[in-house]
Amino acid sequence: MISFIVCAIALVVGYIIYGKVVEKVFGASDSIETPAIRLEDGVDFVPMPEWKIFLIQFLNIAGLGPIFGAIAGAMWGPAAFLWIVFGCIFAGGVHDYFSGMLSVRHDGASIPEVVGMYLGNGFKQFMRVFSVVLLVLTGVVFVSGPAGILNGLIPSVSTQTFLYIIFAYYVIATLVPIDKLIGKIYPLFGICLLIMCFGVGGAIILGGYDIPEIPTHLYNMHAKGLPLYPMLFITIACGAISGFHSTQSPLMARCITKESQGKRVFYGAMIAEGIIALVWAAASMSFFGGVEGLAKFMAENNSNAGIVVNTITNSLLGKIGGTLAVIGVVACPISSGDTAFRSARLTIADSIKFNQGSIRNRLAISIPLFIVGFILTRINFDIVWRYFGWSNQTLATIVLWTSAMYLVHTKKSHWMATIPATFMTAVCTTYILIAPEGFKLSMSIGLPVGIVAAVAAITGFLAAAKKVTSEVAAEV
Repeated sequence: MISFIVCAIALVVGYIIYGKVVEKVFGASDSIETPAIRLEDGVDFVPMPEWKIFLIQFLNIAGLGPIFGAIAGAMWGPAAFLWIVFGCIFAGGVHDYFSGMLSVRHDGASIPEVVGMYLGNGFKQFMRVFSVVLLVLTGVVFVSGPAGILNGLIPSVSTQTFLYIIFAYYVIATLVPIDKLIGKIYPLFGICLLIMCFGVGGAIILGGYDIPEIPTHLYNMHAKGLPLYPMLFITIACGAISGFHSTQSPLMARCITKESQGKRVFYGAMIAEGIIALVWAAASMSFFGGVEGLAKFMAENNSNAGIVVNTITNSLLGKIGGTLAVIGVVACPISSGDTAFRSARLTIADSIKFNQGSIRNRLAISIPLFIVGFILTRINFDIVWRYFGWSNQTLATIVLWTSAMYLVHTKKSHWMATIPATFMTAVCTTYILIAPEGFKLSMSIGLPVGIVAAVAAITGFLAAAKKVTSEVAAEV
């Protein structure tokens, strides 16, 4: 219990202290007019109140991630707490803040365009394709998961029918102006997600559940013996650091009215998501009588995290909890899915300079995306989820390197981005080498190669940074 409470406090303190440091290093200034003011178009560039922007950003980046990922990550034990806390504060918060604020500084540009400005045209072209693939995978994950859960709740309606219904909603939400649908109902879903989180957290604490402590349980507790490194760092993504967030941040970068809102909207939403992940990791470890009990329950239910959520919320919060659980595991991922397709539309539009003011232009990009997405729903969900996990963290790594190069260009210390970027380079490289969906190599090969890749990345970056610094000095 003590470890859980200390970790929760650490996240809040991290937001207050390190969030301020990140904001200062970036150089946020309210004297700079934001894209929402300069480029208002009534569709994607729409000024909105800060509280509403925060809740939309929070809901957009949440989805299944901080709940399902935390439940799966809890299988390794309280080591998950440390990754959530340190990942959130020093990696995820930095990633989300910079991806959002760099978009603000560059007319609300999508993340591939921002990457291209600092890492070059090659990276930009790669990111245009890579980010769209990730966004479509995200949309598929966030339609297949909820459809399956709804079918479990209402067996008389097939999963296929729910897929059609959710896709129909996606079409509408992706095309209409952002303040007409997303801006009106998503804040309500965001509030529900927060209520469910604090309700479960409070019930665990007040109910006296035995949450494993870090000092006595800091070892690999996974029932199947899966290696803690790098598996845990890929499994818990949205609750610590997630590249998907960088694809969502430009949506709200086109809506904030002052740069000072960036810390609360981007860094703050990441910390809020970390708190949700922390609560669900703790609840999963303690509700079933320990990590072993969680592993047994998951094995008996085909590793279905949705059943874990329903069981915990219905038991701890009663009928209200059951209602909130449906919102949490159905409405919330659906809301992330539609903004994923919206981001994909905007990413493609930005890359080909295709104005999105008319409904015809929006349809021209959206329809092919939905067709591809629907075809991918025919593939096994577990396979799609695994590829989503690795590509998600790989994108986060690239965005961190981009943030580091921005700091070099602006003559500021780059280490707050460079250190987590180096670590995540090692994680992603090692994972793809040893993972079932990767090259299936042994850890004795994957680990050293991952370390070499990280060393090569930081060495190459420092060489490029030295060159950029010389060029900037010459211009002055």
